[in-house]
Amino acid sequence: MNTKDVIYELRTKNGLSQDELAEKVFVTRQAVSRWENGETVPNTETLKLLSNLFGVSINTLLGAPRQLICQCCGMPLEDEIISRNQDGTFNEDYCKWCYADGTYTYSDMDNLIDVCIPHMTKQGFTEEQARTYMREMLPKLDYWKRYEELSDGGEFDEFKKKLIDEINGLNIEGMPKVEKLNALVGKYVNLEYRLPNGQKAKLLDEGTTYLGNQLESEFGGDRCFGVLANMDFILISTYGPNGSDPELVLYKKR
Repeated sequence: MNTKDVIYELRTKNGLSQDELAEKVFVTRQAVSRWENGETVPNTETLKLLSNLFGVSINTLLGAPRQLICQCCGMPLEDEIISRNQDGTFNEDYCKWCYADGTYTYSDMDNLIDVCIPHMTKQGFTEEQARTYMREMLPKLDYWKRYEELSDGGEFDEFKKKLIDEINGLNIEGMPKVEKLNALVGKYVNLEYRLPNGQKAKLLDEGTTYLGNQLESEFGGDRCFGVLANMDFILISTYGPNGSDPELVLYKKR
């Protein structure tokens, strides 16, 4: 799809006239008309405004001329999983799991590989094949090539360690000690819990990246503990296979 078609489709899908779109991105109606006729394309700053307005990447606005991949883990990127900067704009270099709100979530390549292996084995790789592939591919990606420049000097790792100590200090009965926390996107872990008043509610922002892990219960059986946290809260729950029958154990503001 060409840029002219993308802009027309997004504008009409969102119920905007050319005048209304022009007003939102500080151009004239004639400029919008020229985009949609294919006479011109928006400049860089206007593309950023359109990206923010419509919630799509600049790559999509330009007709997806490039196949984007995460420069930390190598995952192919689509708009739904592209990360965002602190100001809410898209960062088209990373996925939501590897970069969240201006923070890089991985500082250890082996840890990232361990997180990726289970997903890759579901796609037909053996563990050995997946590990070999990741070890060859990751050093070629921009994040790992520029790690010394891009890393935060261990600040995020220190935050995770403090968070792990705080979670373990809760001494939840039957829950093993948390040893590590991984980046988890809200959309994929946003279970619906029954509240004390009988109503059901989801407690997460589906577009936000959290830190969490799944732990087998010390009581045995097929229920697991789920741990999710960020700067603001700690959430602990239990659930059955594939997140079935979730129960909220603790929700604590930090």
